[in-house]
Amino acid sequence: MIGFVIRVIVALGVVGSTVALYATGYWGWGIVMTLVSALVVLTFFRNENIIIALYQMRLGSKEKAYKALQRIKAPQMLPKSQHAYVIYLQAMLGAQELGFAKSEQMLLKAQTLGLRTKQDQAMCKMHLAGICMQTGRKKEAQTLLSAAKKLDENNMLADQIKMMKNQMGQVASKNQMRQAMMMKGRRKSPKMR
Repeated sequence: MIGFVIRVIVALGVVGSTVALYATGYWGWGIVMTLVSALVVLTFFRNENIIIALYQMRLGSKEKAYKALQRIKAPQMLPKSQHAYVIYLQAMLGAQELGFAKSEQMLLKAQTLGLRTKQDQAMCKMHLAGICMQTGRKKEAQTLLSAAKKLDENNMLADQIKMMKNQMGQVASKNQMRQAMMMKGRRKSPKMR
């Protein structure tokens, strides 16, 4: 919240100085300050920490992406689409620590808040399909993978989707998983002689 207030004060100061430069006749500096004020106003619509986190994630540096996300103190104060990206990135980066249920909830919430690009929507559906496969929900995973394939217009995720479809035949169903869990709890009775 304090960062937002500071950002508003800086934006008002920069825009005020730009108007003052134009009014006093310093057109050259006025044009330079117009570009600076455009950058400051742009930060209201695009959070720099989200941009850094997405960039680091695409480079494969999860630690740096996670650090950039940790700098966002109050994501609920961001606009809806940026809040969606914070939740989306937290679910993707912390999937192992959060567990399947929490990660799935976060990805579904990010979907409902609205991810901007179709590529990110496809990636979100693909990760949801992976969670469904791990929990034994094959049909739901198949529908999510087909939806991800439709959203992936540039075929950037085609290899991953194909690999996941191949793995789908090897995944146990929910019933088989339940039976395996039940069998782990039983003790084998000793053989009678």
